[in-house]
Amino acid sequence: MIKVLFVCHGNICRSPMAEFVLKDMAAKAGVAHLLQIASCATNREELGNPVYPPARRELARHGIACERHRARQITRQDLEYYDRIYYMDSNNRRNLKRMFPDFAEFTPFLNRDVADPWYSGDFTQTWFDIQEGCSRILEELT
Repeated sequence: MIKVLFVCHGNICRSPMAEFVLKDMAAKAGVAHLLQIASCATNREELGNPVYPPARRELARHGIACERHRARQITRQDLEYYDRIYYMDSNNRRNLKRMFPDFAEFTPFLNRDVADPWYSGDFTQTWFDIQEGCSRILEELT
């Protein structure tokens, strides 16, 4: 089993979108049993909160549910447990490096930053970025 963790700032938009999109893709491809997928934040400000409503609506438009998600912060145990840790943008990478300076196994989700829809309001573009990144990851891992 390959354990995948997605990381963004607050764990209420991009990283949970990636978590649930990859879970959906893996299930549809018949490989869900090969992957364990989760998400978390670099920041504590949204701890315990559900997926941000516009992100939840964007997922629902595509038939993907995310009701049980609650934001949580990355831990040192996550670094030891997960095989792949994907961050959404350069700020997330910087925060991860600051939090865990001795850990080098962070991977960009795409070859570019995924715009934060919390600020842009463009959840549709984030959906397309997440789809692209998750498709690449699924192809690479299976």
